[in-house]
Amino acid sequence: MTESFRRSGEYPQGDDHGSAYPQQQSRPSTPVNPEWPPPPAYDPVTPVHVGPGTTVWPGSGHGGGGNGGHGAGPYTGHPEPGATGSTAVFATVPGGQEPAGPAPAKRRTKGPFALLAAVAIVAAAIGGGTAYGFQELTGNDTVASSSTSTSVVPTSQKGTVSGVAKAVSPSIVEISATSNAGSSTGSGVIITTGGEIITNNHVISGASEIKVQLDNGKSYTAKVVGTDSKKDLALIKLESAPSGLKTATLGDSDGVQVGDQVVAIGSPEGLTGTVTSGIVSALDRDVTVSTDESQGRQQQQDGGTGQWPFEFGGREFNGDTGSSTTTYKALQTDASLNPGNSGGALIDMNGNIVGINSAMYSAASDSSSSSSSAGSVGLGFAIPINTVKSDLATLRAGGSDS
Repeated sequence: MTESFRRSGEYPQGDDHGSAYPQQQSRPSTPVNPEWPPPPAYDPVTPVHVGPGTTVWPGSGHGGGGNGGHGAGPYTGHPEPGATGSTAVFATVPGGQEPAGPAPAKRRTKGPFALLAAVAIVAAAIGGGTAYGFQELTGNDTVASSSTSTSVVPTSQKGTVSGVAKAVSPSIVEISATSNAGSSTGSGVIITTGGEIITNNHVISGASEIKVQLDNGKSYTAKVVGTDSKKDLALIKLESAPSGLKTATLGDSDGVQVGDQVVAIGSPEGLTGTVTSGIVSALDRDVTVSTDESQGRQQQQDGGTGQWPFEFGGREFNGDTGSSTTTYKALQTDASLNPGNSGGALIDMNGNIVGINSAMYSAASDSSSSSSSAGSVGLGFAIPINTVKSDLATLRAGGSDS
């Protein structure tokens, strides 16, 4: 028969003269000497606080009888000398003191993980449509750039033409260029808060004066920073640029695929902020444009279409390109483009600029009509934005034509 072990004080003890259980023999109580020897020279073992009202003392583990639950060792509140191997649990502390609560938790040391978390929060705040704030911190000539997966369109309007138009239209401007041959209208894209604007070279080529109208209707003069006729790109900058300019985010044209939805914003026929939409019809189309500004200007004024001449597929459109030409790879789109859209933006549905509109085909009117038609037939081309980004340093230095 297995013998059960029970600790002293675990069952009722009865009175001082007998056991609470008649069948068991009473154990004489340990005599108490009122004069205890002095405390030992060693420091008492530190108690362990398990919880409010409960203290664990390492010691012999002898429970008390009717003396308030204290251990039966020789010193109240101290373990017996040399006692090992068990613990005694007390519900009170000697002297009527309240038991100490749990030791306060140690403050976690700030380390690499806290730093990484802070950096992640800042990065999240900077990402997406808050690139403007980053530009303010790093300088007025910092260009906001992102992958096509970054959305600058509010979540509630993501993927909608109206959402793209609302987010990007403030970054698109109308450009009026005056030269000896006359005047022409085009579009441009604000890329820095300092007033840098990217557009087509043929929009400002040979201009003696450049006027820029912002989305809010205010006009400013601009100067040419640099031109690159081989890529049909130019960089101009507002003089006395106002504060708070809304800059566009330049996307990644390498991520564009045939069939992707796009939005075009520009000023066709002087209609500032006109929005059209369509898809990317093809990639890497070889488009040839004139690099002779006098040739292009003459065709633009007299050709009847009001557009810069270009070649595609061995055919000339909008007049004669002349003998001085350059060819670049373009995105083809069926978004409606008309005279004045040149230099404007081709935008993905996340609100990122993926191309600068540069050429569009317009069907000629019936030969019996004395006027010509410049209406869009859904055949337009845009310079990939990655081409623009790779050319920015050259343009800021004056361009390849300087």
